[in-house]
Amino acid sequence: MGLLDILRGGSAKKATSTKDDELFDDDFQRKLDYLALVSRRVFAGRMRADRRTKKSGSGVEFADHRSYQPGDDFRYLDWNIYQRFDKLLLRLFEEEEDLAIYFIVDQSASMSFGDGKKLKYAKRVAAALAYVGLANLDRVAIVGANDHVAERMQQTRGKARIFKVFRFLKELKAEGTTDLGDAMKGFVAQNKRRGLAVLISDLYDPQGFERGINVLRYNKFDPFVVHITDETEAKPKLHGDVLLYDCETGDERELTVTAAVLKKYEIVYKEYLQDIERFCSSHTVPSIRADVSVPFDQLVLKVFRRGGFLR
Repeated sequence: MGLLDILRGGSAKKATSTKDDELFDDDFQRKLDYLALVSRRVFAGRMRADRRTKKSGSGVEFADHRSYQPGDDFRYLDWNIYQRFDKLLLRLFEEEEDLAIYFIVDQSASMSFGDGKKLKYAKRVAAALAYVGLANLDRVAIVGANDHVAERMQQTRGKARIFKVFRFLKELKAEGTTDLGDAMKGFVAQNKRRGLAVLISDLYDPQGFERGINVLRYNKFDPFVVHITDETEAKPKLHGDVLLYDCETGDERELTVTAAVLKKYEIVYKEYLQDIERFCSSHTVPSIRADVSVPFDQLVLKVFRRGGFLR
């Protein structure tokens, strides 16, 4: 186990459970309504244009004409064209389609590091963004993933469904190893309707965080990455002889921690963060770093400002 293994959640062997009873308390729910209101004000008038599909139907925006076919609805005949050119043409309109938003919450064991703060934070962010989507009449689905799709909440719609979201997220437990590539392959196989895929994860994947994001990209989903971080992982308070324990694999390794080792670790950690940002930027994948010390509502407002979530 080297420095990069510490990034996967190496720590003193200690089991701590996350208390989920107060995750979505009254104060949390009051903030949801505020966030939904802000989303409507900031993106009003823009979402409709972005969501318009190329599918022709009976919407309100004129798109094109086509020749009349027996059985077509007479209500959509363009009588002006008929009077001028003696041709029966049907008016076609662009339909607006509600957006499908998938929230993919990393529930691997590394998310339990630091008394479960990362998973707890991920749940709150997922719930807040899901509520914004539900309030905007999007179809929202949530999955929990580690090295496979472990849990699924089917698509739902309408902000009253937020309590279904709460119940689902409360049940997610941090367990198993991380393989976002395999997990996302399972995800795309289970979800044929393309849409926005919000990946909420610490991205500690020994196979490479890029694989999972690329699976989404190659299968025509629109990925949005919420990278969960914890400042205590960036600067571990370790000194002397320690026993490092990988919370996902169970591997152990003795290590003598010196100032030089910590300095090297800090450099590796910063490079890892930069690699994630560089990859997302070069592939036009919206991403945001979400440190658990930042209040969840402030983080959601940063997501709005970042762009790429509300379409």
